[in-house]
Amino acid sequence: MTNAKDNFYDQDLTDLKLLLTSWGEPDYRADQIWRGIYQELKDAPDRISNIPKPLRAKLREHFNFMSLTPETRLNSIDRQTVKILFHLVDNQPIETVLMYYDKRRTLCISTQSGCALGCVFCATGQMGFRRNLTSGEIVEQVLHFARHLNESNERLTNIVIMGMGEPFHNYTETMAAIDRLNHPQGMKLGARRFTISTVGLIPEILRFANDQRQVNLAVSLHAADDELRDSMLPINRKYPLTELIDACREYVKMTHRRITFEWALIEGVNDGDEQAAALADWVHRMNCHVNIIPLNPTHGYEGQAANLDQVHHFQNALEQAGISTTVRVRRGIDIQAGCGQLAAEKQGNVSR
Repeated sequence: MTNAKDNFYDQDLTDLKLLLTSWGEPDYRADQIWRGIYQELKDAPDRISNIPKPLRAKLREHFNFMSLTPETRLNSIDRQTVKILFHLVDNQPIETVLMYYDKRRTLCISTQSGCALGCVFCATGQMGFRRNLTSGEIVEQVLHFARHLNESNERLTNIVIMGMGEPFHNYTETMAAIDRLNHPQGMKLGARRFTISTVGLIPEILRFANDQRQVNLAVSLHAADDELRDSMLPINRKYPLTELIDACREYVKMTHRRITFEWALIEGVNDGDEQAAALADWVHRMNCHVNIIPLNPTHGYEGQAANLDQVHHFQNALEQAGISTTVRVRRGIDIQAGCGQLAAEKQGNVSR
């Protein structure tokens, strides 16, 4: 059975060398296999022509090279967004989204099936938590789309870890996946091409700061007072804004890196002048950037995206207060590209 085999993508290069040595193979074979999978983007050992056929057969017998099974693939009308609903070997769902920009090919990947944090406007939160992904299951999402782009002589340029799940609830596996994708003998994706997003788990923010990685950090803020944020992101009851902002300032101080705050702009909820002013007060004189994101609607939440005039009004209020901002281009609304929307709908878990 497929799921009785080890997932190849859970192996780091050192693990692979030790295994091959135990099989009586020279360890340079591991480098050849690694290059074949991560640089030449082969999807099976039989396609790696510079290793012996008996070794290809043994790898095939020992490892599973396809732990993600595509169930549904959707393309947006403008052809700028591709979303795939995958099933894992235990049939749990995850989603991955590829977004085409002018000079960038950005992939949004998942680190969990479902999520335990219950943010009210998030379809993944509405699903509830299923399980953490292994590092290999995270890596394989990237390889699947890298192969797809390679067919048209294109390459992934950026990875955003903002798909299903809270990455910092799966910290070790998420970082192992990043390390594998960043490896100089692997895909060689630069650390600064990764952005990891958290709802604000303070111990992990400080752990991440202490790790001194060059990976970008984004914090999903969405509200500038505790009462409103409590109602939107239940985690705020454990890590309220005063403590969260202090941790963010400590991150900036320790790493000397800019932090991004994400703000899903919801009509009549967090798009007013009071929220803009309060947000500016919180992040004043911090090396930060605010990414304003008009809400992606979900079936399980009644809120709607703020209209374009209000988006610009909110942005102008922040910029007049000296806060750097951008407005994220909305992508894939017609294919439910927001995190977890397709998986939740498929499983009937979005009814209120």
